[in-house]
Amino acid sequence: MSNTVVKKTLLSLAIAGAATLAQADVVIGVAGPHTGAYAAFGEQLWKGAEQAAADINANGGINGEMIELVKADDACEPKQAVSVANRLVDSDGALAVVGHFCSSSSIPASRIYEEAGVLMVTPASTSPTLTDQGLSNVFRVCGRDDQQGDVAASYIIDTLGAKRIAIIHDKDTYGKGLADATKATLNAYGLEEVMYEGLTRGEKDFNALITKIRSVDADVVYFGGLHSEAGPLVRQLREQGSKAIFMSGDGIVSDEFVSVAGSPDYVDGVLMTFGADPTSYPAGKAVVQGFRDKGFEPEGYVLYSYTAMQVVAAALSNNNLDPVKAAEWLQSHSVDTAMGKKTFNDKGDLTVSDYVMYEWDAQGKYHQVN
Repeated sequence: MSNTVVKKTLLSLAIAGAATLAQADVVIGVAGPHTGAYAAFGEQLWKGAEQAAADINANGGINGEMIELVKADDACEPKQAVSVANRLVDSDGALAVVGHFCSSSSIPASRIYEEAGVLMVTPASTSPTLTDQGLSNVFRVCGRDDQQGDVAASYIIDTLGAKRIAIIHDKDTYGKGLADATKATLNAYGLEEVMYEGLTRGEKDFNALITKIRSVDADVVYFGGLHSEAGPLVRQLREQGSKAIFMSGDGIVSDEFVSVAGSPDYVDGVLMTFGADPTSYPAGKAVVQGFRDKGFEPEGYVLYSYTAMQVVAAALSNNNLDPVKAAEWLQSHSVDTAMGKKTFNDKGDLTVSDYVMYEWDAQGKYHQVN
């Protein structure tokens, strides 16, 4: 046994032992942007994990121990993600983490969890870099940006027949990574973009950028980033008279996209890539109905977070609450979840990705494109 494995095992046993002495609960962190501009996504992660933990606890918990959730707010800031990761490990005694949301947070946090022997399952971080690091403790129940970019580029070429593509990104790990993945596939098919530029997160005035987009006569504007910038960008495009099709990725899969755009009229016709409707899985029918009975629609990443919690619980329950062994177990076992059976490869990625295209309508709702 290598020194690294011994260190991880001892650390995980120490964490588990400390948790047992202090309390009977299994502490699991839910890490994401619980405050700030991207708090809508943190709320999605929390709602899903919270309901999954409640359902698991109602059925006896994990090996008879109850799940205790700890909310860890990283605000989608890498430095803050490192801080909350250290807190989850050192102070809270977390055995596992559901999160983070932003890839730029997940990547540095994952190294802290790996060093401490803590299991990490993200519902939403799609950057290939996260799992390409080769860390044994990291898994995700969503797809990768290179897979998402392939779907977007293929749709642009095969379905839209577009020729003049302006690619914009928010300079972040996720946004730029997604834009670059889409660009790479477009270029591989022989289609060169007419514009490639970055904007700054938090920026609200895009008039100069839109003037450039209009000057290159783009028929598609592809944006890699989150709803907080996508909303104002598409609104200002329309206000300046641009008829270009606006397309983005799973960073806009929130009703907040409509709010920050200012009106459903502005998002009408916007296209986005996201996983096949998570509410449509037969295995999750009762879970979805449970949310709806409470007057809550499980949009976006709610069911991904629910699924991530199920994966964590299954792995820990089959390995006597040892997070290191739980990670090893996930490399060779499938887990039945509200989104169907999930199986992982040796990187921690899903063996099957299901990205499809969605379109927003004039009522401010999105639906899968046939």
